[in-house]
Amino acid sequence: MEHLRPFERRVLAMHTAGTPIDDIAIAFRRSVPHMERVIGWLEIPRSGPAPRRKGRAMERRVLALRSAGLEYDEIAHRFRASPGFIRRIEGLGHLRKAWDLLS
Repeated sequence: MEHLRPFERRVLAMHTAGTPIDDIAIAFRRSVPHMERVIGWLEIPRSGPAPRRKGRAMERRVLALRSAGLEYDEIAHRFRASPGFIRRIEGLGHLRKAWDLLS
């Protein structure tokens, strides 16, 4: 159920509680055929979102610039951000790399 969107979770909860489809459609201001389609789609198994294997582009770029020897102030100027923000982004980049090594 974690892979479902909030809308889908609420529809599924109402449907499994025995709420008629007409009432579900009224609650979400949708048509009955639409709600029938949504409930039908919920029965199709899906894997959910793919896990993010590498850091975000900004994290990768900050790590590359830091490894090239640039200071936080120089990188912050390039990204129009504060040096503290760049430090936090660098930390997140290192954290993601550690997670990748552990998995």
